[in-house]
Amino acid sequence: MRLAWPYLTADIPGVPAGIKRRNEDFVVEEVPLYDPCGDGDHAYAMIEKVGLTTRRAVLNIARALGVPPSAIGVAGQKDARGVTRQFLSVERVESSCIQALDLPGIRILDVSRHRTKLRPGFLRGNRFSLRLRDLPRARVGEVRDVLNLLVRRGVPNYFGAQRFGMRGDTWEVGRLLLAGDFTAAVELIAGRPTADDPAPVRRARELTAVGRYREAARAWPNGHADCARLCHLLSAAAGDAQRAIFGLDRSVLSFYVSAYQAWLFNRVLAHRLDGLDRLLPGDIAFSHETGLCSLVAEPASEQPRAARFEISPTGPIVGFAMSTPEDEAEAVERRILTEAGCALNALPRSGPLRCVGGRRPLRFRPEDLGSECGSDGAGPYLELRFTLPPGCYAT
Repeated sequence: MRLAWPYLTADIPGVPAGIKRRNEDFVVEEVPLYDPCGDGDHAYAMIEKVGLTTRRAVLNIARALGVPPSAIGVAGQKDARGVTRQFLSVERVESSCIQALDLPGIRILDVSRHRTKLRPGFLRGNRFSLRLRDLPRARVGEVRDVLNLLVRRGVPNYFGAQRFGMRGDTWEVGRLLLAGDFTAAVELIAGRPTADDPAPVRRARELTAVGRYREAARAWPNGHADCARLCHLLSAAAGDAQRAIFGLDRSVLSFYVSAYQAWLFNRVLAHRLDGLDRLLPGDIAFSHETGLCSLVAEPASEQPRAARFEISPTGPIVGFAMSTPEDEAEAVERRILTEAGCALNALPRSGPLRCVGGRRPLRFRPEDLGSECGSDGAGPYLELRFTLPPGCYAT
């Protein structure tokens, strides 16, 4: 079940092209928020990974160094498909041990020291290079028309497909967890086989669906460690879904909850897409210069700032710390969240399913945007280059 959200550029005919045909067609490099100071308990390693998620790279490095994954800090999560250069911090490990690592798909580019652990969001942005393949040369101009529109009005700040998993249902798992329906959550995570599943995955899901948890745990292929872990826990708990769920790593549960928050945000954004660059009465606006949010009292007087891309309207990341808009903006959000079955006052404030929440701008502007036609051993391409703020999706 893939999620499809409306496009801002829907009136421009779609241009056929292929992305991520090779890992080298999608290159992303973190722009750090600060430089390491040169001393401290934390080794800051700039790594280059190919064909691995950030989580998998962290697990592999932790195992090789003999430290728990929690000792490793990251600023952002990156896709498996592509070439990624990003910082990791590792606590109380000699720099020479990190430099000596020799792991498949991972290169250590540089190691320095710093006094604090790297935390999520501690980056200035991400620099991208994307190569579009099989693009009709005569339609390159249309691609550039799309880019010009997005620079002028902004890119809809949707959470990307990877936030919602291979089946597009991680948001629904999060919704079920917050509703306390742990049995249905387990079924979505590790059961409910479909004809679209690869054969080994389908077999593991079939075993889970009939309660053969120990066999299912052994059947899950590489890359599905969390599903295998859940089946182990189900076996140990005699099928008690709630006990098994809360035996999972807290970061796994947080991922499902954040997927639900992301899905709700996307629904609000989709509703406001046509007015992406327009302020509503009672909006909470995001300043692209300071990163701060403030209530819009008079949209007419603030709209010129939105037109200059100094500020943008925001949408909800639901949780107890989320600021609530007023007037028309509040009515829009309340209606959409109510239709989705989200009760703000019922979201947990503590525990592994806690929803902190906040605000997220409905749009962003790509910086340093450029495009260039070229060719390599795999054929011709159109290369797009741009820099995005943290948390924004290139795809």
